[in-house]
Amino acid sequence: MPINILMPALSPTMEKGNLAKWLKKEGDAVKSGDVIAEIETDKATMEVEAVDEGILAKIVVPEGTADVPVNQVIALIAGEGEDPKSVTAPASGAGAPAPAPKAEAAPPAPAAGSQPQANTIQGDPNAHMSYARVDQAPQGPAQAGAKPNGAGQQQASGSRVFASPLAKRIAREAGIDIASVRGSGPHGRIVEKDVRAALQGGGTKPAAAPAAPAPAAAPSKPAAPQLAPSMGADQVKAMFEAGTYEEVPLDGMRRTIAKRLVESKQTVPHFYLSLDCELDALMALREQINAAAGKDKDGKPAYKLSVNDFVIKALAIALQRVPAANAVWAEDRILRMKHSDVGVAVAIEGGLFTPVVRKAEQKTLTAISAEVKDMAGRARNRRLKPEEYTGGSTAVSNLGMYGIKDFQAVINPPHGTILAVGAGEQRVVVKNGAPAVVQAMTVTLSCDHRVVDGALGAELLAAFKQLIENPMGMLV
Repeated sequence: MPINILMPALSPTMEKGNLAKWLKKEGDAVKSGDVIAEIETDKATMEVEAVDEGILAKIVVPEGTADVPVNQVIALIAGEGEDPKSVTAPASGAGAPAPAPKAEAAPPAPAAGSQPQANTIQGDPNAHMSYARVDQAPQGPAQAGAKPNGAGQQQASGSRVFASPLAKRIAREAGIDIASVRGSGPHGRIVEKDVRAALQGGGTKPAAAPAAPAPAAAPSKPAAPQLAPSMGADQVKAMFEAGTYEEVPLDGMRRTIAKRLVESKQTVPHFYLSLDCELDALMALREQINAAAGKDKDGKPAYKLSVNDFVIKALAIALQRVPAANAVWAEDRILRMKHSDVGVAVAIEGGLFTPVVRKAEQKTLTAISAEVKDMAGRARNRRLKPEEYTGGSTAVSNLGMYGIKDFQAVINPPHGTILAVGAGEQRVVVKNGAPAVVQAMTVTLSCDHRVVDGALGAELLAAFKQLIENPMGMLV
C-alpha cells in the first residue's frame, strides 16, 4: 500500500500552503530526512523533509500550485516491495478528513455565542500519513480520562493523537493501540522509542475509565450578543465607483494576521497602561558601550546597540522581578513562565513577524542585539522557523523610528501583554521645582485582564521604568 505524503502544517496558523518547488522527481529514492519540497506558508518559505522512505512514485500536486489545504495528499511513496509504476493518484479530495460513519449521529449544532472548533478531524484519513498536523497540538496538559476514538485516533477533547509514521506502523504490526502509548516527542508526539517501550511493558497510558452516563441537560444560558456581520466584498465595492480602486488579493500572511487580530480584539479583554521614561542615562550608556566596540576585519563595529535592545532586556528583567506578570492565558488555567521569552515585532512587506528572544533575561545586550538583527533579516526573507516566532509571554512593538509618540498595540494570544514603545524626544519636565529638558519616551502596556490585573500591570511597568532610567542595572 503506498504511503501518502500530505501537505504539512508548518506553522500553528497555517491552513493552506503553496507548493513552490519539488526537489525530488518521480522515481527518485527517498530516505527519512531527505528534503523533498519547498512550501510557502502563511509566514515563510520552508523546506520539507521526508519522514518515511521508499520510491517517490507519484507527484499529485505539481510545483507552483497555490492554496493547497493542510492534510491534502501531495505525493505518494511506494513502500518496500511495491511497484512504483502501479501507484495511482488518489481520487479528487483524497487526504481530506474522512466523513463520519452514517451510523453515527451528526454532532449537535453549537450553542448561541459559542466558538466553533477549528480544524477538527473526524477519523484518520490515512494510516500511513507521513506528516502530522502541528496546528492541532494540545497547548496544555491532556485532559484526564481522554480516550482514543478507534481508528480515528482522536481524543475525547477533539485533539488528535500525534505519532510518527514509523511509530504507527510498529504499533499496528504489534497490535498496540497507538492512543494508549505515552509520547515523549515535541507536543507529546509518539515516536518509535515510545512504541518500543510499550512493547516491553512500559510507556502506556492508564486505561480510560468507562464512559460516564451523559449528564442531565443544564439550563440554557442567555444567548450571547451577536456581532453584526461584516460586509462582503461585493457590498463594499458597490459603495465606490468602478475604476477608482485597485483590488489587492489577500495572501496567506495577511489573511492570517487579519483573522488573529480580529479574534484577539473580540476575545481578549484589553486594557492599557502608559507612562513616560527618561532616557538620558540610557543614551549616555549606549553611546559609551558602542564607542568601546571593537572592529571587524572590514573596519565595521563588532556591534551597535539600539534603544530597542535595552527595551527588550529591561522588559525581560522586569518580568523576572514581577513573575506573576510573566504569564499566558490557557483557557482553563494561567501558565506562569520561568524564563522571559520576549517577542519582537518586525515589519516586513505585506505583514508582520514576531520572532522570540528566548531567555532574554540571561543574555547580554550585545547577544540580544545580534540575535534580533539575525532573526529580523531572516524574517524579511521569510526564512524563520516556526519555533522561532511562536511562544513567549509578551512582545515589544516599537514605532519610535517612525516618529510615533505613543500607541496601543494589540495582544498576540496567548501572550498576556505587549509593550508599545514610542519615539524618544526632548521634553520639558519639572525637576526640583524648576523646568528642565530631558530625553523621554512614552510606553504603553496592553494587558489581557484575565492574566494581568491593573495593579500587576502597573507593578511591571514600574519595574521596567526603573531599569530604563537606571540602565547600569541591566549590566550586573
